[in-house]
Amino acid sequence: MEKPAITTLKIHKLIQRRWSPRAFSTEKLKKESLYRIIEAARWSASCFNEQPWRFILGTKDENESWDKIYSFLSERNQIWCKNVPVLILFVAKRTFSHNQKPNQWAEYDLGQSAAYVSMQAISEDIFVHQMAGFDASKAKEIFQIPDDFEPKTVMALGYRGDPNLLPDDFKRSEFGERKRKNLDDLLFTDKWGVSGMSIFD
Repeated sequence: MEKPAITTLKIHKLIQRRWSPRAFSTEKLKKESLYRIIEAARWSASCFNEQPWRFILGTKDENESWDKIYSFLSERNQIWCKNVPVLILFVAKRTFSHNQKPNQWAEYDLGQSAAYVSMQAISEDIFVHQMAGFDASKAKEIFQIPDDFEPKTVMALGYRGDPNLLPDDFKRSEFGERKRKNLDDLLFTDKWGVSGMSIFD
């Protein structure tokens, strides 16, 4: 099952295909694909080339990290994540290494690395679902993450599964229409709140 974005103008097919399913196959990811996905994230842009991202990789039935990550997901996320072959905890370094000053762009840069993961993954027919529903304090405790680092999101990666096997509330979301705000509400010019769409007339 695919749910390509219905866009106003043609965009790159990888961006159009990207969405966040909850129905995943139990099929293991190819190691070379997973390697490429992490390598893509390594080449994301970052302020001062700090590269503040760190990843804790869990592969189901292959290492303890998958079970550890799964243990601190919210109960709702655990329901659909039980078949996901790969879980990754994304962590941001909160200070610059060269001067130990706060890096207020760390989360922004971590988000870019996650976007790189998403795009490389979909190019390999692998889908991702990013989650805010997890206990960051437990993550820090379980993985003994230093104080200078902050867990920010968990990403599920895998091949598409059968959405009909999901509980009904998840199934409705899986088959539901994809929606986005209009560009009038997002793109401004001259001053805040004034639509910038006129530049395309």
